[in-house]
Amino acid sequence: MKIGNRDFATTGHTYVMGILNITPDSFSDGGAYHTVDEALYRVEQMISEGMDVLDIGGESTRPGYTQVSDEEEIERVIPVVEKVKSRFDIAISLDTYKSKVASAGITAGADMINDIWGLKYDPRMAGVIAQAKTACCLMHNRKEAVYENYMGEVLRDLGETIDIAHEAGISDDRIILDPGVGFGKSYEQNLEVIDRLESLHSLGYPVLLGASRKSVVGLTLDLPVQQRLEGTIVTTVYAVQKGAMFVRVHDVKENVRAIRMTEAIRDGYRM
Repeated sequence: MKIGNRDFATTGHTYVMGILNITPDSFSDGGAYHTVDEALYRVEQMISEGMDVLDIGGESTRPGYTQVSDEEEIERVIPVVEKVKSRFDIAISLDTYKSKVASAGITAGADMINDIWGLKYDPRMAGVIAQAKTACCLMHNRKEAVYENYMGEVLRDLGETIDIAHEAGISDDRIILDPGVGFGKSYEQNLEVIDRLESLHSLGYPVLLGASRKSVVGLTLDLPVQQRLEGTIVTTVYAVQKGAMFVRVHDVKENVRAIRMTEAIRDGYRM
C-alpha cells in the first residue's frame, strides 16, 4: 500500500502511527501543542523514535466531546500539515470525519484520511477521498453500544462502510480498517474486539488498532491517562500477534520497541 511517497507492506510487519492532537481538550494530550513550533518539535521527536505515519487531529473525539466547526478545525490543522510536509519526509494522516476539512488537508499535503465514522457521517467524504486517490483508514463506530450479535454486527457495519467506499470509487488498495476501540462499545466489547482482532481480516483489508491510553486500559488497570503505557503496549503486542498493519499510539519509542521484540520472537529465529 502506498501512503504518501512510501510503500508499506500490508502483511508481515506492524507499523507505528504517531498521534499529534492540535486540540485544547483531547483526553490524553489536549493543549500540549499550542503553537506550530511545539507541534513540529513533537513530530521531530516521534520521527526519531521510529514513527512511520503521523496522524494529525484538530478535534477531540473523546466521550462527550464538543464538536468544532469545519473552519475552526481547518485553522487548527492546516498550518501544521503544511509545515510538517515542508520540513519532514513523513506520511501524514489527517484525523477527520468532515469532507471540507479532509479536502483542505489533502490540498495542504495530507496523504491519508482517518475517518472515525467510516464514511457514514458526511456523505461527501467518500467522494473527496476517491477523487484525491488518497489512502484512508475507516473506523467502526455506532451512536450506541447496542448489539444482538456483537462481532457479526461489527463486521456487517464495516462491510457497509466498504460498500460506500466502492460506490464512490475508492480502490481496495487504499483502504485500512479500524475496529474502533472506545467508540460505540462497552468496556467488555472493547476487550473482545481487541482479542478477536483477526476477525477483521475476513473482510480482506489491512487493519489498524488504536487503543493507546484509552479507557479500556484505564478501567482494566484503574489508572489515569498518563499511566497507561504498559497497558497500551500489551494491546500493541496483541496487534502484532493478530496481524495488524498499524497501531496508532501516543508513545512511539516504547511501542516501536515492543513491536520489534514481538516480531523477533515470532520471526527472528526463522530468518
